[in-house]
Amino acid sequence: MRQIKVLVVEDSMVFREILVQNLNKDAEIQVVAVAKDPFEARDAILKYRPDVMTLDVELPRMSGIEFLRKLMPQYPIPVVVISALSDKVFEALNAGAVDFVAKPVNATRQQIEDFINNELCVKVKIAAAAKISNVRKMGMVQTQHQPMPLKDNGLIVAIGASTGGTEAIFSVVKNFGPDIPGVVIVQHMPPGFTEMYAKRLDNQCRVRVKEACTGDRVLPGQVLIAPGGDKHMRLVKVNGVYQVECRPGPKVNGHCPSVDELFYSVANAAGARALGIILTGMGGDGAKGLLAMRKAGAETIGQDESTCVVYGMPKVAYDIGAVKYQARLEDIAKKAYSLLSKM
Repeated sequence: MRQIKVLVVEDSMVFREILVQNLNKDAEIQVVAVAKDPFEARDAILKYRPDVMTLDVELPRMSGIEFLRKLMPQYPIPVVVISALSDKVFEALNAGAVDFVAKPVNATRQQIEDFINNELCVKVKIAAAAKISNVRKMGMVQTQHQPMPLKDNGLIVAIGASTGGTEAIFSVVKNFGPDIPGVVIVQHMPPGFTEMYAKRLDNQCRVRVKEACTGDRVLPGQVLIAPGGDKHMRLVKVNGVYQVECRPGPKVNGHCPSVDELFYSVANAAGARALGIILTGMGGDGAKGLLAMRKAGAETIGQDESTCVVYGMPKVAYDIGAVKYQARLEDIAKKAYSLLSKM
C-alpha cells in the first residue's frame, strides 16, 4: 500500500516535531516535508507534491485562511486544519479545507500524542480519500427561491453529516425559509465548535439556528444542532410537542453525537411525519437509523456520489435501502420542499 504523503505546516517548532514523530508512527502515513509559514509551504507543495496538508490557522507572514484562498484555485490539495477553539475554522472550511481537528490546549505531551494518533491520523486518511473538487464547488451552490410556502403541519426534518458536512449543511439550510418544519441536525464536530457553527448559520440563513439543549422545542423555521462532545441528541414527544434531549452516552459508530441515535429517535417519535437527509461523510453512521425512518414511513434523501466530498455515509445508506431519493447537493433543499408539500 502506498503511504499518504503529508506536508505539516505549523509554526511552533515543538508542536511541529511532535506532529511529525507521531504521524510517521502510522504505517499508512509519511511526512514528506514541514513548513513554518505559507511561503515555505508553497515551495514544499511544488517540490514534494503531498497528498494531504495539515495546516495551522495562525501562522506568521500570512494567515492559514488567506493561504488557503490563494492556494486552492491553483494547487487544490486536501487540507486538514488544526485549530484552537475559534470560528476561523469555518472560514478555513469555506476556503477549501476538507476537515479540521481541535488543537489541544494546555495538554501534556502524552495527551497531544493521543490526539494525533486517535484523531489527526484518522482525519488525514479521510482527507486523502476526499473529492477535493467538490469541496471547492460547495461554496458555489446558489440560494434558490422556494415558490410554495409550506403549512405548519407538525412535520420533522432530520439531517446527518460528517466530513464535508459543515459546508454541505450550509448549502442546504440557506435554502430553507421560515416555513420549513422544525429541523434537527447532527454534524460530527468537536465540542465548542457546534455553538459557533450554529451562530454562524443563524447569521447567514433565513431560519433561526441554535445549538440544542435538552428541553428545546422543535419549531417551524428553527434548526437545532446537536452539541459536540459526549451527548447524543434525540427527538422526543412530550404532551404532543416535539422536543430534543441531549444526554451523555457512549459513542455509537465511533461518534457522539451519533446520526444513528438521532434518526432512530425520529423514527420512533415522528414515524411517517418526518423527512431524513443524509449528507457527505466517511463511514456508516446514520445509515441504519435512516433505514428505520424509511421503514416507519418517512421520506428519505441521500446526497449523490457526484457532489459528496466523501461518499461514505450516503453510500452505506443507499446500499442498505435506506435512501428513497438520491439528489445532488444543490437540489436537496428543492427536493425536500417538494416532498414536504405532499406530506
